[in-house]
Order: sequence, then C-alpha cells, then structure tokens
Amino acid sequence: MVRPGANAVQAMKIAYYPDTDSMYIDLSEKPSAESHEVSPGVVLDYDADGNIAGIDIDNASRKLNLKELVLNRIPIDKQTIAA
Repeated sequence: MVRPGANAVQAMKIAYYPDTDSMYIDLSEKPSAESHEVSPGVVLDYDADGNIAGIDIDNASRKLNLKELVLNRIPIDKQTIAA
C-alpha cells in the first residue's frame, strides 16, 4: 500500500475465483455503494462518492487469458503473488 501524505491509496488487488469463474479487481478500501453492468458479465462497482471501487468479471476464463499477467511501465515497489 502506498501512502502519499495524508491520503491513503490502496494497492490494487486481483482475485480469481475458480468455483464461479469470476475475477474481481479491487481498487478501493471503500465499500461498493452502486454497481453498473457495462457489458455482459462486466460490472463496475462505485463507492458512495461515485469513485470506481472495483471491477467484477463473470466467466473470466472465457474473456481473459488467466495464464499470463503483463504489467507495463507500472512504477511498482512491491510485488506479492499468492496462490
């Protein structure tokens, strides 16, 4: 987690759930207050302030290559991989 000044910024977290073939990209520590499906099986979650809080992807293995994650030009200080 990066904490520039007084404003805390959460690390992006990506979780895959094989039992439901869904992926969630968590972008905020704030809870989701509203959700909008932007394409079939892709839902954007927003916090109470209208900021994007996460992305939910159903049928992820049919929409994404789950075998490879490529990070380009990400100024990363810490990498954590958990299985």
